[in-house]
Amino acid sequence: MWAFQTPQTIPNPQLPKPFQNPTHISPKPRCCLTLRPSTTRNPSDCNNKNPLIQSLCKQGNLNQAIQVLSQEPNPTQQTYELLILSCSRQKSLSHGVNLHHHLIDDGFDQDPFLATKLINMYSELDSIDNARKVFDKTRERTIYVWNALFRALTLAGHGREVLDLYRRMNRIGVPSDKFTYTYVLKASVVSEAFVSLLLNGREIHGHILRHGFEGHVHIMTTLLDMYARFGCVSYASRVFEQMPVKNLVSWSAMIACYSKNGKPFEALELFRKMMLENQDLSPNSVTMVSVLQACAALAALEQGKLMHGYILRRGLDSILPVVSAIVTMYARCGNLELGHWVFERMEKRDVVSWNSLISSYGIHGFGRKAIQIFTEMIEQGLSPSPISFVSVLGACSHAGLVEEGKVLFESMVREHKIFPSVEHYACMVDLLGRANRFDEAAKIIDDMRIEPGPKVWGSLLGSCRIHCNVELAERASSRLFELEPTNAGNYVLLADIYAEAKMWNEVQRVKMLLEARGLQKIPGRSCIEIKRKIYSFTSVDEFNPQIEQLHALLLKISKEMKEKGYVPDTKVVLYDLDAEEKERIVLGHSEKLAVAFGLINSKKSETIRITKNLRLCEDCHSVTKFISKLANREILVRDVNRFHLFRDGVCSCGDYW
Repeated sequence: MWAFQTPQTIPNPQLPKPFQNPTHISPKPRCCLTLRPSTTRNPSDCNNKNPLIQSLCKQGNLNQAIQVLSQEPNPTQQTYELLILSCSRQKSLSHGVNLHHHLIDDGFDQDPFLATKLINMYSELDSIDNARKVFDKTRERTIYVWNALFRALTLAGHGREVLDLYRRMNRIGVPSDKFTYTYVLKASVVSEAFVSLLLNGREIHGHILRHGFEGHVHIMTTLLDMYARFGCVSYASRVFEQMPVKNLVSWSAMIACYSKNGKPFEALELFRKMMLENQDLSPNSVTMVSVLQACAALAALEQGKLMHGYILRRGLDSILPVVSAIVTMYARCGNLELGHWVFERMEKRDVVSWNSLISSYGIHGFGRKAIQIFTEMIEQGLSPSPISFVSVLGACSHAGLVEEGKVLFESMVREHKIFPSVEHYACMVDLLGRANRFDEAAKIIDDMRIEPGPKVWGSLLGSCRIHCNVELAERASSRLFELEPTNAGNYVLLADIYAEAKMWNEVQRVKMLLEARGLQKIPGRSCIEIKRKIYSFTSVDEFNPQIEQLHALLLKISKEMKEKGYVPDTKVVLYDLDAEEKERIVLGHSEKLAVAFGLINSKKSETIRITKNLRLCEDCHSVTKFISKLANREILVRDVNRFHLFRDGVCSCGDYW
């Protein structure tokens, strides 16, 4: 799910009052007093070129302004400010470096105000080394100079360096302002070292409280955003609840936090609360993207249609990210045709829009159609992005299009100059592993130019689960236990593989390891939307008022299936129980309960739409195929990997998932 708020442009630090109005500029900048004569001049002086230089800058004539600068013996601070801004606007690093030399020659190199402007300029021109040099050579470092470097380093992805400098600044006694906290919080999430940087983020949270900045809505929203990006939903929620003032950005950030971190129920509930409690707040495009993603996560088609209608009424349907999210929402709610209809009526499409459509066909199992759309995008002059290849390679994997996927993977560097990332390698390992071509999958991992990481090893372990490849499963899991020691799913997958291979001692060993580390298996959860209300089921659900009726219906269906040759597949039950007890457990799986609930509470003409947070197990797959034929119902199930459309006893996946 990609539901996070679009990063906000970081504002330039507030300038000291003496520099906010040109009429307040000191005729003798303090840093330059001993270096050069006063720059105060009579505006009517015919030799004064400062007004001309400033006028040329405002007109965009940077080349001419630089030429005139060489004829002006006494440039003013305002002249240099406008020249620096012009270099940034025109993306001219060469002019910027040349101007910097002029500034040094004229004795302005120790002016903190211009140092701030220079650091911002070098940041925008992607010259972070020059920005560092300006900072290092500036002796009088005001908070604005520090903030400018924090901003530059954060935008360049040097989060660790920002936090080290922040500590240094605190040690020498420079007090932070509201912009400082914003920049250092953002720095906490722009590095790979998530665990250590999360601790830094908590440390900054403490600084904010101690120095009385908890009333600043922008700082607290940034703090909320930081916790959200680390997946600390409870911390983010606590920050949000304790904010004395909330604006639209705050509400949107919290909705996005829920949507991004697997809590779509909470995202939709918070959106409803925002609309009821804040009549003066109008959701913007960022808010609606998160809400649409929450609808998609729950396959809540009717809720999604309501949101689509609201977007049309508000006139937000001209914003590309919103329309792309609508396409994805309809596809992930199972209505691929409606998603494509929205795509076809887009006046303008970017690569994100195309990626939405490609991935939509991919998760529905239409691999060849996804490749066709990918090709059409290129023919229309758009260059594929790295995400485009993740989408189309994923489509090949779901459809078993191995050779086509290999050709696309090889074209990345050769034709599009895109070097594969971990995500692309993970797609290829998944593609080859699902097709039982493990030798090729292992070779891809061995030949990788970068560290495989959890995604690649996870793809290999998942493929081993499908084909019960114990040897490679042990290799993959040993790496995953090192890389993700607290991910219970990896232990469960390995135990499943041992169970299928009837290696019961190994199953017991993995279960003991799981318990020793205090980990628990993620419970299966299935959701279904009935009459615009969303219902959730777990395998141990005893709170639904119809639970006895659901169990009775499933027991009746099971008996009918057995008469026709059905044998329950109980290998997913990892406990040493008798066959009857294992059958009872698999019959109570959450997706079976959701299907039974749909049969009882929906019209026969309606498609039953269900989402599952885990991979659909073999027994649930078999039972749902039977029910679709027995009840003459169309049942659409989206598990963690793809869509399964059950109709007349057949699944659209062709039993390949």
